[in-house]
Amino acid sequence: MTIADTPGGAGGDVGVEPRRHPGPAAEPTRRKKRSWAFLGLTPFAFYVLAFLALPTILALATGFFDTDGTITLGNIAALFDPVIVNTFISSFWLSALTAVVGAIVGAVICYAMLGARPEGRLRQTIESASSVLAQFGGVMLAFAFISMMGAAGLVTVLLKSTIHFDIYADGVWLYTVPGLILPYLYFQIPLMVIVFLPAMEGLKPQWAEANATLGGTRFTYWTRIAAPVLAPAFFGSLLLLFANAFSAFATAAALISQGSQIVPLQIRAALVSETILGRSNMAGALALGMIVVMIIVMTAYSFLQKRTTRWQR
Repeated sequence: MTIADTPGGAGGDVGVEPRRHPGPAAEPTRRKKRSWAFLGLTPFAFYVLAFLALPTILALATGFFDTDGTITLGNIAALFDPVIVNTFISSFWLSALTAVVGAIVGAVICYAMLGARPEGRLRQTIESASSVLAQFGGVMLAFAFISMMGAAGLVTVLLKSTIHFDIYADGVWLYTVPGLILPYLYFQIPLMVIVFLPAMEGLKPQWAEANATLGGTRFTYWTRIAAPVLAPAFFGSLLLLFANAFSAFATAAALISQGSQIVPLQIRAALVSETILGRSNMAGALALGMIVVMIIVMTAYSFLQKRTTRWQR
């Protein structure tokens, strides 16, 4: 029997039917399905437009107008005023400090959680608690710290009565910018656990086995294998924590009622008062400054996340 006599045709495989291509009539059907599929994004697109994009555009646009509606760059120039610059510096160091401490402590917790069973009660409890505490902020968190560490809080009274130590001897520290460090760490550390734990779980056991086979130690594994692999995920999580603290408002507003030491509180002051620094519509200019910082931080975070997903696939 020649090749042409085989059931598959000339040079074909025996018993294999030729692939059938859809006819021209199937193309309009596919296009119709694709067009209908985009309708599922309509509610989300409306939400983004109405509650995120439009308010942001309006807030930024007000920074380029004065009270009479005339276009001006005076509000943007006011961002370089020493008062505003010091406000941004306070926000920067507060966000950076809580982000670094939260990232280190959260990474240590993630490392400790690797020894627990994924289905175990301890692991599930920590993950659930982290999910809840990462969203625990605002007035509730402020009230919790006031009742514990306020001027008449439980910890304050206990320290006075036991070791005669008054944490308020030098001032009401909880209601200042340094006093925001502990409340911010309260939600920064759980957030780090949530975002960094998947990267820690992505470390393949084969890498440790190969390191041990070649005579490497645990120190060699963590310094030459695990640390370089986890570096993009760690620094990406660090940037996310910085952005989270930089944009936090409710907790600071509940604790600090006098003064505007950080940018979100400065925006509040600009909204509730007619003028600030002798200029109107400063809230839009301050919002523009915050958005520029957030765009830079989140762009770097997105870049690091792409580097992380390369080895997690």
